[in-house]
Amino acid sequence: MSFEDRARVNYDHPSSLETELLVKHLAALRSGEAIDRPVYDFATHLRSEQVVVVAPAPVVLVEGILVLAEPELRSELDLKIFIDTDPDVRLARRLQRDIEERGRTLESVISQYFSTVRPMHLEFVESSKQYADIIIPEGYNAAAAATVVELIRSRVG
Repeated sequence: MSFEDRARVNYDHPSSLETELLVKHLAALRSGEAIDRPVYDFATHLRSEQVVVVAPAPVVLVEGILVLAEPELRSELDLKIFIDTDPDVRLARRLQRDIEERGRTLESVISQYFSTVRPMHLEFVESSKQYADIIIPEGYNAAAAATVVELIRSRVG
């Protein structure tokens, strides 16, 4: 694909993700094998040549806004946590990140937010909250953090 074509891909839709590879990597980690996690270059919309070697461990955290939207992936997760964040906070974080870290303009971030990010959030992210074992409101919550730590300890233990 040309850069222009890659730039038009809706990266906020689950179909843009390599869920099969992630599920394969989780199976390898469960089997005690290390994996080479691809590194994505947001500026070029391509994988970089770098990989991150991830060693197997008793606890593997999988993070992402679309994780719970994928049935194949959900079935691989022992504990599913949804951190519920206010829409204003999400937009402010995206603006700051995309402008500072990804070199985008304010106009491009706002345009993308209303054309793909917000609709995909409503369709896939918000609706996936129902699959969470625990829903934590945004912000530091000592009780929720302690509960999660204890749940992990009890499952590893």
